[in-house]
Amino acid sequence: MTGTADVDVDEDSDESTDAMPAGPGGAPAAEPSPEVSLIKDRTIKTPQPTDTETETPERAPAPADGPAPTGVPAQQPAPPGAHGVAGPTGPTGPFEPAEPAEPADDTPHLDVDEPLLAARAHRPSDLIRFLVGVLGIVAVFVLAGVATSTTTGIELDIASNAPRFSPVLTTITGLVSSVAVLAVPLAFAVERLIKRDGLRVADGVLASVLAYGVSLGIDWWVAEGASEHIRDALTRLPLDSNGALTDPVHGYLAPVIAYMTAVGMSSRPRWRVALWVVVVFSGITELLGGFTTPLSLLLTVLIGWSVAYGTLYAIGSPNIRPTGQHLMIGLRKVGFTPASAHRAPDAPGGTRRYFVAQQSGPPLDVHIVDREQQASGFFYRAWRRLRLRSVAVRRSPQSLRQALEQEALIAYAAAASGARAPQLVATSELGPDAAILVYENVEGRTLDDLTDEEVTDQVMASLWESVAALHERRIAHRRLTGESLLVVDEKTACLVNLSGGDIAATDLTLRIDVAQLLTTFALRIGPERAVATANAVLGADRVAQALPLLQPVGLSRSTRVDLKKLAKERKAAAQARALEQVAAGERTQQQAEEDIATAGEDLLSRIRGQILQIAPEAPTETAKLERLKPKTLIMVIALTFAAYLALTTIKPAQLKLSQMDWAWAAAALAAAAFSHVAASMNLIGFVPEKLPFGRTVAAQLAGSFVKLVAPAAIGGMALNTRYLQKAGIRSGQAVASVGASQLANLAGHLLLLFSFGMITGSQTNGDLSASRAVIIGVLSAAVLALVVAAVAPLRRFVLNRLRSLFFGVVPRMLDLMQTPSKLVTGFGGVLLLSLSFTACLDASVHAFGGSISFSAVAVVFLTANAAGSAIPTPGGIGPVEVALIGALTVADVPPAIATPAVFLYRALTFWLPVLPGWISYNVLQRKGAL
Repeated sequence: MTGTADVDVDEDSDESTDAMPAGPGGAPAAEPSPEVSLIKDRTIKTPQPTDTETETPERAPAPADGPAPTGVPAQQPAPPGAHGVAGPTGPTGPFEPAEPAEPADDTPHLDVDEPLLAARAHRPSDLIRFLVGVLGIVAVFVLAGVATSTTTGIELDIASNAPRFSPVLTTITGLVSSVAVLAVPLAFAVERLIKRDGLRVADGVLASVLAYGVSLGIDWWVAEGASEHIRDALTRLPLDSNGALTDPVHGYLAPVIAYMTAVGMSSRPRWRVALWVVVVFSGITELLGGFTTPLSLLLTVLIGWSVAYGTLYAIGSPNIRPTGQHLMIGLRKVGFTPASAHRAPDAPGGTRRYFVAQQSGPPLDVHIVDREQQASGFFYRAWRRLRLRSVAVRRSPQSLRQALEQEALIAYAAAASGARAPQLVATSELGPDAAILVYENVEGRTLDDLTDEEVTDQVMASLWESVAALHERRIAHRRLTGESLLVVDEKTACLVNLSGGDIAATDLTLRIDVAQLLTTFALRIGPERAVATANAVLGADRVAQALPLLQPVGLSRSTRVDLKKLAKERKAAAQARALEQVAAGERTQQQAEEDIATAGEDLLSRIRGQILQIAPEAPTETAKLERLKPKTLIMVIALTFAAYLALTTIKPAQLKLSQMDWAWAAAALAAAAFSHVAASMNLIGFVPEKLPFGRTVAAQLAGSFVKLVAPAAIGGMALNTRYLQKAGIRSGQAVASVGASQLANLAGHLLLLFSFGMITGSQTNGDLSASRAVIIGVLSAAVLALVVAAVAPLRRFVLNRLRSLFFGVVPRMLDLMQTPSKLVTGFGGVLLLSLSFTACLDASVHAFGGSISFSAVAVVFLTANAAGSAIPTPGGIGPVEVALIGALTVADVPPAIATPAVFLYRALTFWLPVLPGWISYNVLQRKGAL
């Protein structure tokens, strides 16, 4: 049954439940009858049915003079194995026609139990329109600054053709439009206040005030700070202005446009057309009179539009979503007899649900689809549509009517397929911005609400049978998560939330369904039972076809979150258990690492392993679902960011290339290049396994590119761990090797700092100016350690991080003791890495005429670089430069020399390796080394 319920949900609505008729078409309500109807009360004059008809009733017999009523369900539950889920059943006696009742004077009160809806809603569509408007404003300024010839030519054409219009007509039109552009919004405000819709008027007034303030700010900026090209494109010099330029933004048009946009005139076309007409005429008269420019008019419209939508998104638009009372009114208008309703948990996608009890008839499960719910999650859907191939992403309906028709089509198709799913019994529009879908109410609990013991093989088999029935008709569910699996009893379950499904689905979409349900069950009862149950119902071939789709990107959002949570919990539990067993002597360190590696295997890999056991010939290559990988996007953003920073940070004037000694610069370049070799020695020395030297150097060079998007220490550690894992080293051992390397770096850093500090102090004969950085560094480290030790949450956080990072470091070092050459290589790399950076900075200082000892430069580098890197910016950009320049200045290096020296050092050690690092990163990825 499909109908339309015209329910006004505006705030000034005077609709009430007392004015509603009890039956369809205004007919009097019928007395309750033994007949159980999912639709509505009807007075049907029919003969007494025979005994045969009573046993298996299919539909109420039609009257002789009209068609049979639609939507009346069978009076007995479906037998086991039949399609659908047994809904509420009626009496087993013969059908008794209902007698018409006398019209009631008062409609019973309709009780609705629901939380109050928010008074305001932040719509993503408002944010999108605001961002589009801001981009338009930026485009106007760019056009004004670049296309000067075009804008000047348009202004000259308008000025030359303006005298052709009658001055009297222009004056009259300008006068009328100037008055009307203020009178029309005022009249609309009065009309809204009379209808008690003052909230919208207040929003419009706020938007107009903000638009006026923005207009004043842009006027001031154009007059004082903008370039001459922008000023010429947005202002004019009228003939009678006495030398005063026109305003770049109209002081009254922008607030009027902001007002008319914020009050929501889109639903009132007459007012909207009237106001836009007067705005257009006002702009034309201003343009012909020489008081504005075309770009100024465009800028005015964009400012008013953008400020209005920005205001609406910031404070929220008045919430006009239908409430439970509106739902009850709408149900009565299409013939149901609701008595009470209470809010149920929302369906996926934010669809609101209500359980409705009828005065006569079984309870209903009503879904409300509205425009606010359609707009929610827009940015996530846009990102998924950009990232994934179209076959892996369901296209969202463009309108409310499309959403209603699509969900209804899916529900009817599912019922026809024989799948167990609630029956859709009615649809209706609920005013202009919402629609309802009325389902039969099926009692049960979702899979998420069950304990693991209650997830039986019979329940899973029942769900697999329903999915198989859907797939036979080429219907994809697309949301086979725990909240979409409703368990009715110990053996039966049904599928709900089919609104996201597809009709005529492709093979890939159907296989994604199987992969999703496999993962959903495996999260609850393990991969073994999940695969075994699917194999028993679908067969090995169909289960094997889902193996290439077992990848996180193809699963639902909630499933990806659950997978990450499960992996984190399993790893944490395995590490804690391993620490206890190693401390108790029950397990060796190597056995503990193997246990951790086994526990760290992700769930999808375990599901693949189970599938390969039942179907060894199953395809193992993952299907290509992604159109754009996040790492590709990150790479593009990083290169753009690097180019921007390079152009804005490194300036030839700061480098003073004309005063640079090129011999010292070449020495600095050689030292910077050698640092990658030293970093490779550092990593190789703490890995007992053999690593190719050339590929390791390339990995360290790739780390120079990774530093652009991550702090230097974090990015380098992650890349080295990934490199070791790809080299065949187990995850636990790879982390232990990187941890040992970092621990050695810390020890080497402190050792060099102490040694060079002593040398610097002895060379200065008691003069502490050159070693002041050592004192500052030591005091800073002491204060930081005291803060960490004093704050309990911070202390626990640091200890947990260190424990997970350095777990297995000591056994790893014991393994390295057996090969002294490895230790020499590792610790040699630690010392050479710091010395190469120090040599690069020292050569950079000498390249600009500085005179400072190597030991003093070493102290400056070791203290300032560590202090600057403590601030987690990508690559230490900013803090490192400031710290190095400040430390060199403290060490008596003139700022005129320290500044270009630091910029040269950073250019050689950070910026120059970016492009080779990007090439190395891509090459290593193609070879499977990263």
